[in-house]
Amino acid sequence: MAHVLVVDDSHVERRIVSKILQQNGLHLIEADDGVNALAAVKTTIPSLVTLDVEMPRMDGYEVCRQLKSNVRTQHIPIIMCTSRGPDLDPYFGTDQGADAYLKKPYSRADLLETIKQLLSGNSVNPPTSKPN
Repeated sequence: MAHVLVVDDSHVERRIVSKILQQNGLHLIEADDGVNALAAVKTTIPSLVTLDVEMPRMDGYEVCRQLKSNVRTQHIPIIMCTSRGPDLDPYFGTDQGADAYLKKPYSRADLLETIKQLLSGNSVNPPTSKPN
């Protein structure tokens, strides 16, 4: 069974995502910021990470960079989830190594489909060019 690390500084957001994932048979690990996310990964290597961008102590981009630059964790698919700016964030997120990007608020179906694709080893279509 897949373990998903849900990283978000919003308790409400973590609970919503966790409930959706648990209802779909996934095991959860939660972290409320980037520092705690990296500490959690030292204990249990997740099958996938959902990662908020704006968090205290360490933002999601830095967490993504560290996970993708570590031989032990570079294979873990990462979904960046944020309510930040609509245009350039997806490109910056994928530049940091993210495998997918979801703009909040995203639908339950979009979250589950993205997770399903990444856990099955399929790529999600990342942005291919920056908007004008």
